[in-house]
Amino acid sequence: MQLEAATLSTINSWLNGNYDQKTKEEIQQLLDKEAYTELTDSFYRNLEFGTGGLRGIMGAGSNRINKYTIGTATQGLSNYLNNKYPGEKIKVAIAHDSRNNSDYFAQITADVFSANGIHVYFFKELRPTPELSFAIRELGCKSGVMLTASHNPKEYNGYKAYGWDGGQFTAPDDTFVMDEVAKIQSIDEVNFDRVADNIELIGEEIDQLYLDKITELSVSQEAIQRQKDLKIVYSPIHGTGITLVPKALEQFGFTNLTLVEEQSTPDGNFPTVVYPNPEEKEALTLALKKAQEIDADLVLATDPDADRVGIAVKNSDGEFVLLNGNQTGSLLINYLLSAWEEKGKLTGDQYIVKTIVTSNLIEAIAKSKDVPCYNTLTGFKWIGKLMTELQGKKTFIGGGEESYGYLIGELVRDKDAVISCAFIAEMTAFYKDKGSSLYNAMLDMYVQYGLYKEELVSITKKGKTGAEEIKAMMEKFRNNPPATLGGAKVDTLKDYELGIETDLKTGTKTELELPKSDVLQFITADGSIISARPSGTEPKIKFYCSVNATIQDKAAFKAADAQLSEKVKSIMNDLEV
Repeated sequence: MQLEAATLSTINSWLNGNYDQKTKEEIQQLLDKEAYTELTDSFYRNLEFGTGGLRGIMGAGSNRINKYTIGTATQGLSNYLNNKYPGEKIKVAIAHDSRNNSDYFAQITADVFSANGIHVYFFKELRPTPELSFAIRELGCKSGVMLTASHNPKEYNGYKAYGWDGGQFTAPDDTFVMDEVAKIQSIDEVNFDRVADNIELIGEEIDQLYLDKITELSVSQEAIQRQKDLKIVYSPIHGTGITLVPKALEQFGFTNLTLVEEQSTPDGNFPTVVYPNPEEKEALTLALKKAQEIDADLVLATDPDADRVGIAVKNSDGEFVLLNGNQTGSLLINYLLSAWEEKGKLTGDQYIVKTIVTSNLIEAIAKSKDVPCYNTLTGFKWIGKLMTELQGKKTFIGGGEESYGYLIGELVRDKDAVISCAFIAEMTAFYKDKGSSLYNAMLDMYVQYGLYKEELVSITKKGKTGAEEIKAMMEKFRNNPPATLGGAKVDTLKDYELGIETDLKTGTKTELELPKSDVLQFITADGSIISARPSGTEPKIKFYCSVNATIQDKAAFKAADAQLSEKVKSIMNDLEV
């Protein structure tokens, strides 16, 4: 294998440029070993902003997370801010999670901002991503950066860039930032010279403000007071959740919290798990063991930057089961709308939001309460954007996405596991106070609105060749959509890249209202929805399958659930992936 000319040119620019000796030695060692595949992956492109910002494996190279790619991104962001707000005193906020080098990359980010005349509010210790979003809004910042790779493996790190509203950048500003980053042709254009006077440390005072405002959102304080000794097991999975989730639960009124001690110390090596991802059953092994020991009512686990939360509850047989993101999100919306309705707070001005790949059960629940449900593209930045557009016109109750990210209230513009943990506990207390459980509440919801079952199938394709394979798969589906899936005809094709919805029965085409995105949706005659989407942050193509059925009573759940699982398998076989 030979290195492509463009890749070799980038490698030489790093070897001969103003980079530190350690970085150059790392590159030279790979050249000496003729590790051309690794060199290609490290240098064939520059890291780009996806749905989650800048994210990649740590190491030397233009396609890796390191001092120089972080510095270049921050210089580009600084140039964007100084161009957009000329003559203004620009403020930004910076936070970091528990990952290896996150604190170092946060310092580099602060150095570059400060060197460009920008005032930095710097969280002096690790903090959750949603608190950064809150701080941006609270402190009147124009931007902010979170150093995190969310729930990715330990080799990864990343850089989430936020706008003035506390949401991640969307069009056109995301393009403007990327353009500014792309304009930087040499590392010599990046100003790393820290100006200490431009950096202000923040911490506990923002924590308390955030916690107080979360507590004000609580809807069912009376139920909490009656069920305050609810047994809750919590694991931060070696991440930032330990800083705020226990405090939020305590401030809501819960008095019986058990921590998973083995996972309570922040550690970027994530020593007790394979992946620090609450979507993975393995990551909750220790939490479930603890829950069984104490006969807990609820298990909560957050990812390293505490924007996602996974939960487990006891089923009808007393066994702990994990709920997926669609189940938890649907339960939260059902609870919030029910509790608001009980309090007479639904006035017609409220709304909820979900993404196009999140369960339509949420839409069915909202419709029954006459509350509008908006759909956005995948990625919480789109939910945040809509919230900002509707601010002052309508009241956001809650929303979320299938990937374990939810938000209640308008304090932040990103998914928030701190707020979500508090409200999942409140919801559990609400149903327990009525003599029910979260699991029973879920079955009741299915009987009332229909049993919706969603499964996510991810296929990993690494490196440059993987990216090309994913692109070819999407082209195949785009040009030759399947005629049937799971035994039902495909009636509708939604192509979000082209912005067109096609009725395959009549050939009629209509325009889609959402921004363009590389997503395809196949909708069948029996209401199944299958979405294909390349990940913006990982080398994966994702298939979201949503199937549904009606059940007459709770006893029918198990059999219907098993049938829907078979239907999902049939659909994936038909897709031939």
